[in-house]
Amino acid sequence: MSLNRREFLSTAAGAMALSGCSAIAAASKKPEPKFLWSYLAHFGVNSWKDVPLETQDPSMPEKWLTRCCADHVRFDEASWRKLSAELLKAGCNQIIIDLAEIVVYPSHPELAVKGSWTVERLRAEIDRLRGMGFEVIPKMNFSACHDTWLKEYHRMVSTKKYYQVCEDLIKDVAEIFDHPRYFHLGYDEETAGHQAQHLFAVCRQGELWWHDFLWFAKVTEKTGCRPWIWSDYIWNHKDEFLKRMPKSVLQSNWYYGKEFDTSKMGKRAHYVAAYEWLDKAGFDQVPTGSNWSCDENFAGTVEFCDAKCSKELIKGYMMAPWTRTFAIHEAKSLEAIALMGKTIKARG
Repeated sequence: MSLNRREFLSTAAGAMALSGCSAIAAASKKPEPKFLWSYLAHFGVNSWKDVPLETQDPSMPEKWLTRCCADHVRFDEASWRKLSAELLKAGCNQIIIDLAEIVVYPSHPELAVKGSWTVERLRAEIDRLRGMGFEVIPKMNFSACHDTWLKEYHRMVSTKKYYQVCEDLIKDVAEIFDHPRYFHLGYDEETAGHQAQHLFAVCRQGELWWHDFLWFAKVTEKTGCRPWIWSDYIWNHKDEFLKRMPKSVLQSNWYYGKEFDTSKMGKRAHYVAAYEWLDKAGFDQVPTGSNWSCDENFAGTVEFCDAKCSKELIKGYMMAPWTRTFAIHEAKSLEAIALMGKTIKARG
């Protein structure tokens, strides 16, 4: 028999996992660096295609297979230990953990897969990272494009059941992470084009997009956490985004190319111009770069935003390599960390 969130908290296991009296909670401190050098780490990976891995030909390209959803955890702990040590050396001070299916959520254990971690195990890892000096922030992607980890609920978007499940999960995670100051909600790429290879595609548009996003922001704020999102909705909805997006929401626009001169970018100029749009409108930002497309992007992002945006509104920078925490992705992840470290050192 499964326990709901409230029942879990009343048990001895729940108390050990989540209360401030547990040994882990007592030892766990929450570093809160003034300026963020953040790294996005994927612990759970059922956030892309809803095509089951077990139905695919294993000889298919690795890039396709790692984007399929699986009925088991895919996380290389030895590789992560190496990466986290390198992040510390590089000067990173914040790690954003994309959770997805990595943990057995107290309120909804039905979302677990084979090998999903207990709350105690996740808290032990949070505590380890905090002990190294990292601020640790949760990320749960509630974009309809990246919510395969919600299993059957990802086909119930904007229903009464969906709202209840999502609220339960946000409360669970806020408690597991000791009510951190930020909570990343994802919310990127919710378009038909980005779901062209999905089995089930759904996009919230217009008033429904805003209704649901503002609802997520409110639920998150009730836990004491500041909502944080990807800002790409602004690219095609500039005026309404600037008018309706609460200033309380921390923004991460992202762009992964080499060129930052918008006069040379043509139809792609809005990817970079969005940093200035957000700045002029008074939004706090953590601009996001990557080594996904080229090695020059992260340094270019920092240089551009340092020059074009208000110092007071840039709260830090994020490196998002979009690698999974697999041994086969380790080299690419280490490359991202090295580029991040080089930029941090150069910026001083």
